[in-house]
Amino acid sequence: MSYYRGSESKREQFRRYLEKAGVLDTLTNVLVALYEETEKPNNALDFLKHHLGVAGVETADAEALRLGVSELQQKCDLLTEENKELRKRLLQYEPTPEDGAAE
Repeated sequence: MSYYRGSESKREQFRRYLEKAGVLDTLTNVLVALYEETEKPNNALDFLKHHLGVAGVETADAEALRLGVSELQQKCDLLTEENKELRKRLLQYEPTPEDGAAE
């Protein structure tokens, strides 16, 4: 019997935690909005995600940003290599400071 009470108190603590964090109110509001929809959406889970701010659009945006970062990293690497090559070629035609001082 003590096991039952222990788990019940854990449940109560968890419920208070959710209540204090505002999770219960938010979920209730989203579920009420779904209930009040005149035309129920085909995918209730997408409706919940959208109203909770976890829409798939953000995932698409994040993927586009990751792709952009990857492309920019590759471009940066190419430009860095080109810069090294150009510096090397430039040193062939420019006198070193020691050579210039001798003239």
